[in-house]
Amino acid sequence: MKTETAVYESSAGLASQLKPSTLPEIAFSGRSNVGKSSLINKLLNRKALARVSATPGKTATINFYRLDTMRLVDLPGYGYARVADSERRRWAGLIEGYFDDQRDLRLVLQLIDIRHPPSKDDYQMLGYMTDREIPYLIVLTKADKLNKSERAKRMEMLEKELAEFEGVKVISFSVITGEGVDELREILDYVTSDEDEAAEYGGAL
Repeated sequence: MKTETAVYESSAGLASQLKPSTLPEIAFSGRSNVGKSSLINKLLNRKALARVSATPGKTATINFYRLDTMRLVDLPGYGYARVADSERRRWAGLIEGYFDDQRDLRLVLQLIDIRHPPSKDDYQMLGYMTDREIPYLIVLTKADKLNKSERAKRMEMLEKELAEFEGVKVISFSVITGEGVDELREILDYVTSDEDEAAEYGGAL
């Protein structure tokens, strides 16, 4: 990844505002406050290209970041209880509109906080991508928050919690230690260099 070329490109609050897909895209999905913006900044070696909100549920748009060979797509975080039902419906329509659009989507990084079991919304998103055969992998964020024994216990539990999605690649990540960064960069380069390479990830044929 040529991270030095990364720039914020545009945002869309409605599906009708989505610009045409002209580059391979990598989408980032997850609950509010799971660390999507922090992950994007770490991958791009930037401090604040993707804005990190202090208020969960505040990011209500799809945000696009362009590199020479790909776009990173930050989907709105879901699952924040204080958001009005009408706003939830708009977010759902926006995300579904993105997936329904004719886009060169190579891979979705589904973020889950390693410290907690997947939420109902996480399971719904994983099921949605599996059913639609959208290539995805799971990124376990905030890995530095657990000590060795706590982490081993959570990984054992996650194996059971994600048993329905057996075979999906899982990567632990920490914005503090940099764990997982190099592996994710290699994967993003891999799947954007050849469309067929994404087929080995969950949800794909």
